[in-house]
Order: sequence, then C-alpha cells, then structure tokens
Amino acid sequence: MDARAGAVEALKTDPEAVSIRRSLEVYYGDPAREAAMDAFYARFVRRGDLVFDIGAHVGDRVGSFRRLGARVIAVEPQPSCTRALRSIYSGDGEVIVVEAVCGAEAGRVSFNVNSANPTISTASPHFIRAADGAAGWEGERWDARIDVASRTLDELIGEYGVPAFVKIDVEGYEDEVLAGLARPLPALSFEFTTIERALAQRCLRRLTALGFQAFNLALGDTMALACPQWMAAPRMAAYLRSLPYEVNSGDVYCLSRMRHPR
Repeated sequence: MDARAGAVEALKTDPEAVSIRRSLEVYYGDPAREAAMDAFYARFVRRGDLVFDIGAHVGDRVGSFRRLGARVIAVEPQPSCTRALRSIYSGDGEVIVVEAVCGAEAGRVSFNVNSANPTISTASPHFIRAADGAAGWEGERWDARIDVASRTLDELIGEYGVPAFVKIDVEGYEDEVLAGLARPLPALSFEFTTIERALAQRCLRRLTALGFQAFNLALGDTMALACPQWMAAPRMAAYLRSLPYEVNSGDVYCLSRMRHPR
C-alpha cells in the first residue's frame, strides 16, 4: 500500500473524518475508475501543467491530475476536506491546498454545510432554494453555516501562475467563480445541474465573453464526452436546455484557442 492509500485508509477510521467517510469510500480505491479518469483528463492535462481544482472535496481529481504529472492548486472551503487533502497529499510539494471558496470577489463569505452529505455543501443560497422540494433532492439539509475566505481565479493566477486546466465543481456557485476571471484560459470545466439550468446559461455567456469558443459535456460521472464534435456556445446552450431532468448533473468542458484537446 502506498502512502496516499494508507492515508485514505487511516482517514476512514478517524473519528474527526466521519463526515467525509462515504466520500473517501466512493472516490478512492477503485483502480478502474481511476484509470478511466486519467484517460479522460489526459485530453486536457499534460505533464508539467498547472491545474486548479476548484471545489476539490477529498481530492480524487487531484490524484488524477498528479498521476498525469500536473502541479495542482486544490481549493476547498470545508475544514474536514482540507484536513483530508493535506493528509493524503502530505509530502507532495506539487499539491498546494487553499482553504477557501473561489468567487467573484476576495474577502469572506458564508458557506452552507450539508453535514450528512458534504459533497453538496455550497456557498450558493440559490442552489439550496432550487434543491428544496426537487425530485431526487428530498431530505437534503444544509444544517450548518461557516465563515470562510473567498479568493478569485484572477488572484490565484497572480499567486500561482496561469493554469492549463481549471476544474470547477462548486454546487451552484460556478457563475460566481467565473465572475472572478478576466482572461481566457486554455481549458476549463464547470458543473451543471438540471435543478438550476439558468446557471449553466449564465456560465456559457460569461465564457463566451472571455473568448472561449468550443464546448462539450460529460453527463453524470461517466468520464466520457457526450458529443462526438465540439460545438459553439449557442448549440451547447440549446443542448443543455434539452436534457431531461433525470440527467441531474454533469460537466461542461470549454476550450479557448490556446490549446485543443488531444
């Protein structure tokens, strides 16, 4: 067992990590899932690249980016998750953990914690309202609130450099993350949900204004692009509007002219 796997196993039995135990069990220890993830992200990430993981949670994507040879800035506001990230990637100088929300402005924000399901904790009150009473979201409760730091993408770029790829998965706060970016990047992804379709449309408009030109998507956690051809923003907007509610979520992948996927 390598050091990272050992750290994950230790966290699974750590009473202080009980809230994220299910995430650790789901996201670590499946070689087939890790191989599929690595093959998927190899389209966007090359050895020596800098990658931002915005909403890193317990770091399964961080692991993939590291296996591909990238340096990673892992941004995550939940203390239970940042403790896990620092434990799993301790001694790895190519991973920097930033305990913060990424948003439109630097400062402090109120962050809503779902204690029973931390993976959907969020800084977005709109997301919580959208989930209230929605099919498939029954019983979800955001039962705690913490005050956390907020950093912008532009601020992170100024401190750490220009990333080749940015993964954004922040439960309905994606448009706020993009509001803190003032330049195109080679590639990024943002999560969408069918309970908040308008948010994805706002993200597409923002990305188009920044100069992103080609879009694709992956549904759920499939690690596969859903469309054989990359498309312009208007077609992607229509595609997202046409998705059945049951799709629930996925990720939109966005390219500028600075790099094309392999």
